[in-house]
Amino acid sequence: MKIQETPLQGALVLEPRVFGDGRGFFYESYNQAAFRDAGIDANFVQANVSRSSKGVLRGLHYQWPSPQGKLVSVLQGEVYDVAVDIRQGSPTFGQWTGVMLSGENHRHFWIPEGFAHGFCVLSEFAIFTYQCTALYDPSADAGVRWNDSDLGIDWPVRNPLLSEKDQKAPLLRDVPSPRLPRWTQ
Repeated sequence: MKIQETPLQGALVLEPRVFGDGRGFFYESYNQAAFRDAGIDANFVQANVSRSSKGVLRGLHYQWPSPQGKLVSVLQGEVYDVAVDIRQGSPTFGQWTGVMLSGENHRHFWIPEGFAHGFCVLSEFAIFTYQCTALYDPSADAGVRWNDSDLGIDWPVRNPLLSEKDQKAPLLRDVPSPRLPRWTQ
């Protein structure tokens, strides 16, 4: 597995070794020992799959005070995936990184606890998978507006299809302090 660090400490792009021939391909999408060696000591307790149409943007979502780390990938289609460091006191607070994920490149993106996450669909549709380190907790569900100018995310879509929840998400500067994670070293 090839591991690529991002500008945000802890957020990693993982490229599995893919074995392919005329019949198709095979790759290991998760191996606890290999992930631990890469610095990801995660215990996944929930897995989710979503299907979204072209132009859909989901995010920027996070949970607090019961945070989720997420290992995300695309089974079919292509998305632009974004992680934003929202940990109060972090040297990279408010900074983001993005990566293209597709059914063709087989990349995985590790988004640690304390980050907001979102993606937009670039293909006709995308089937997206998430492995999470904590169960979904509706009382901890939170978000930051996808087009917050203070974040300056360079999304490759201009007029995305958004849920009502994502349209109404607050700007990062307007999120009350107790609703944001704290950075711990």
